[in-house]
Amino acid sequence: MSNEEPIQAFDWQRMLLHDFPLSYLGEVALRTFVMFLILLTALKVSGKREVKQLSVFELVLVIGLGSAAGDPMFYHDVPLLAAAVVFVVMMGSYKFFTRLSDKSTPVREFLEGKPVYVIENGCILVQNFDDEDLGLDELFAELRLAGVEHLGQVRTAILEHNGEVSIFQFKDDDVKPGLPILPHKLKESVDTLSEAGHYACCQCGQVVEYGQSPISTCQRCDHRRWVRAEGNSDR
Repeated sequence: MSNEEPIQAFDWQRMLLHDFPLSYLGEVALRTFVMFLILLTALKVSGKREVKQLSVFELVLVIGLGSAAGDPMFYHDVPLLAAAVVFVVMMGSYKFFTRLSDKSTPVREFLEGKPVYVIENGCILVQNFDDEDLGLDELFAELRLAGVEHLGQVRTAILEHNGEVSIFQFKDDDVKPGLPILPHKLKESVDTLSEAGHYACCQCGQVVEYGQSPISTCQRCDHRRWVRAEGNSDR
């Protein structure tokens, strides 16, 4: 049988200090201050970047440094010098791969990714889009934040390596009918076209003019949902 005493609920000594003496809190404070200085130095070396601009490689670095900085702050059995070695190795590796990626395009694309065209001339490039970890809702949200109401306004959209979307719009005179991206407009999609006009595919944004000939699926992506296009005179 175990000789350990049963745990008592709301044992403030265990909850606040466990088996450590009160003076250990001073050591925790010193450890935290030392790791703060090391972390500050590491971030100074890595350079200034916004969180949203971090590449996958840099995100791995941040997670690793966070663990290396946090544990020595309050774990008595984690020596400060060991944490310092972790920082030195990780920052050295970061600098090495950063310089290597600057000199080698394949290495840079592997570590940071590369820009991908997701919209051309008001239509979604389905193949490129499907290969990326980006949903239509996220893409439409990015477009709306840029003041876009329908895809007919978009000349080009590029998914950058940091996850942001660069949007280039047509001039006002060049805007054409396009897929509406406002939420309430998208809810008006239908499977069958019965009224003449311009309609946009809900999947890729391809615009067709419906008249007499029946239209069932989109020729670009084989999708079957349509919504009346925005930016045309037949509305």
